[in-house]
Amino acid sequence: MSPDAPGGRQRDAQAPSTIAGTVSDLPLVDHAPHRPGRTLPVRVELVRQLRRRRTQVAFALVALLPVLLWIAFELGDDGPPGGAPNLVDLAKSSGANFAVFALFASASFLLVVVVALFFGDTVASEASWSSLRYLLAAPIPRARLLRQKAVVAGLLSGAALLLLPLVSLLVGTLAYGADDLVSPTGESLPFAGGAARVLIAAVFVAVHLLWVAGLATLLSVSTDAPLGAVGGAVMASIVSQILDQITALDDLRDYLPTHYGNAWAGLLAEQVDWGDMTRGAFSAVTYAAVFLALAVWRFGRKDITS
Repeated sequence: MSPDAPGGRQRDAQAPSTIAGTVSDLPLVDHAPHRPGRTLPVRVELVRQLRRRRTQVAFALVALLPVLLWIAFELGDDGPPGGAPNLVDLAKSSGANFAVFALFASASFLLVVVVALFFGDTVASEASWSSLRYLLAAPIPRARLLRQKAVVAGLLSGAALLLLPLVSLLVGTLAYGADDLVSPTGESLPFAGGAARVLIAAVFVAVHLLWVAGLATLLSVSTDAPLGAVGGAVMASIVSQILDQITALDDLRDYLPTHYGNAWAGLLAEQVDWGDMTRGAFSAVTYAAVFLALAVWRFGRKDITS
């Protein structure tokens, strides 16, 4: 039909309106603004870390340690009597004493390794997998990325540090009964009070190891090798413990981060002296604050190439 025909003119007149109507019927895409505060939720990062083999192995070792100690006590012979009793001699007297020994045996090394593992592996592992730059390109602000990973590492470390005394109390109570907690000085506490003291001691150990967490985080943002960050924090703890044994340093030892590591032993007395534990907690928090501040500063200026 010719465009001059009445019908053709009518169809041509209706075409633009038809096209306009078709376009107006299409759904509009809502481009929501980017919200940095909602990137990398803690829940997502926590699930991701719980699925990793190193997390599962770390929790398994912590949970198995009391069982291994119980087996060692059962296979070993009792030493000859003599001298004042120590934590080893009292470990089989009750479940609370067994938990005290387990915490004493692991606080200076095994738990240090656990905390250094969770915090030292935060950023360095992403760099070693060449996924760090993709996380930052998501985009996730650097400060938030470091904070979220540190929060998850803190949750995992805290769970592991509390898992040890809980399992130790369970294994020790089943093996040696729910008798009183007896200290090397001869003081005794009821089982319920002794178990509560053990859990408070675990909380103090967790606070004391904050300096390890801060140092491991600083090393994690400074290297692309997770083993280097974890090993560096553990090595610093070992060196500090060695220096703490040198009496010639006198009062300088008070400034070592590990000096108050065993201050929780004061909880075994009927009258608790909170002085050393307070000083130890303040020292650990101060070291952790300095190390974490340096980690944020270093990570914010680091050239990400991996």
